[in-house]
Amino acid sequence: MVRLSRYDIADVPQHVIQRGNNRCVTFVADEDYAFYLECLGDAAGRR
Repeated sequence: MVRLSRYDIADVPQHVIQRGNNRCVTFVADEDYAFYLECLGDAAGRR
């Protein structure tokens, strides 16, 4: 079953949750987390 599209309303913040499979660790090293934040910031800047 396909997930329904989320609403994307301009100037309304969205709550983002990052979780691994079966709630396993997602970021092994600080560099992993820094890279994730950089990608997230780039994506947010494209809006």
